[in-house]
Amino acid sequence: MKSFVENSESTDFSIYNIPFGVAVFNQEYIACATRIGNQVIDLATLYDEGYFENIEGLDDNIFEAYTLNPFIELGKPVTTKVRERIQELLTEGSTLSKDEIAIESCFFDSEEVQMMMPLHIPNYTDFYSSIDHATNVGSLFRDPENALFPNWKHLPVGYHGRASSIVVSGIDIHRPKGQMKPADQDKPIFGPSKQLDFELEMAFITNKDTEMGESISTKDAEDAIFGMVIFNDWSARDIQSWEYVPLGPFLGKNFGSSISPWIVTLEALDIFRIESPKQDPEVLEYLQFEGNKNFDIQLEVYIQPENGAENLISESNYKYMYWNMAQQLAHHTINGCNIEVGDMYASGTISGKDPKSFGSMLELTWRGANPIKLSDGTERKFIEDNDTVIMRAYNEKDGKRVGFGEVKAKILPAT
Repeated sequence: MKSFVENSESTDFSIYNIPFGVAVFNQEYIACATRIGNQVIDLATLYDEGYFENIEGLDDNIFEAYTLNPFIELGKPVTTKVRERIQELLTEGSTLSKDEIAIESCFFDSEEVQMMMPLHIPNYTDFYSSIDHATNVGSLFRDPENALFPNWKHLPVGYHGRASSIVVSGIDIHRPKGQMKPADQDKPIFGPSKQLDFELEMAFITNKDTEMGESISTKDAEDAIFGMVIFNDWSARDIQSWEYVPLGPFLGKNFGSSISPWIVTLEALDIFRIESPKQDPEVLEYLQFEGNKNFDIQLEVYIQPENGAENLISESNYKYMYWNMAQQLAHHTINGCNIEVGDMYASGTISGKDPKSFGSMLELTWRGANPIKLSDGTERKFIEDNDTVIMRAYNEKDGKRVGFGEVKAKILPAT
């Protein structure tokens, strides 16, 4: 396919992508949107121009909503047809390509719009599904000889996080305060975290409500998943290490998480499907699956000091996930836990075996023992005030590039 909209071969938002988001247009009104190259398309106005007629189930202009939840809830029989229709409209020679009035009213340069939080997120769960990350953390916090807990290879470990503090890219995060217990002190102290970290993750979003008592199988799980975003799970390691026993993450995590503004559909990622890592021992029957459920997605993390250049510090890949999305959702609901439209499920930090692929400062610097040197000559053990962390995700295969753009946030001093 070739689009009539000019765009670079290196764009994340090629005609093979067609992501969905929510934007402020003309500094006046909010509407659902898609993007190709540097052009953000107002889907509400495109609907009013008649370009989504004859799509069964899309009776009302649902793109006028301030979140994507009503659209996502229509389910894949509708949302997939909408995505395919947009692809068709953006190809060379389409009816839209010849409609100068519609192009003038619906297409905006990406620099002219403000991207908003794309979803209302009713619930948020964070998994712990990268075996190399779990091994590294277990080695640092506990015992290198027994880094994984006995249950880790039998189920996708996770915890329920705080949905209210998930924000879209571009929103600054204040350094959290809390209790910490330095190794050289007998009692805990209180103050701003000194070990603020990022966690390189991806997250998926569900498109349906289920009843309490209902479960979703690995076979049906992807029908319940609309798409994915990049997810930065900010973590205060010193607060976390003191508080996490016995009930797990709390104040060291819930002060903020950042997501990329564009949701990329599973359909756009189909060409990047690969086999999941071999799981040994064999998992229980409800966690077994068929087909390629993992995805080859390149991941990058940059640190940008205030008034400084971007420094690439990590190159990882989503393919390192031991537990896939279908298994995560199947396990999450096996006890009858109900899900809701817009629920977000983060992967947990994604790390590979190569130290350059580690997905957190905790691992990259081995808890501060091996600082990272930046291009301006400064060093980082953890994230400092006024540092900006940028994460990007993309891949290219057979000349088809699909990406997520970026999630970007600056750390402000504690209040």
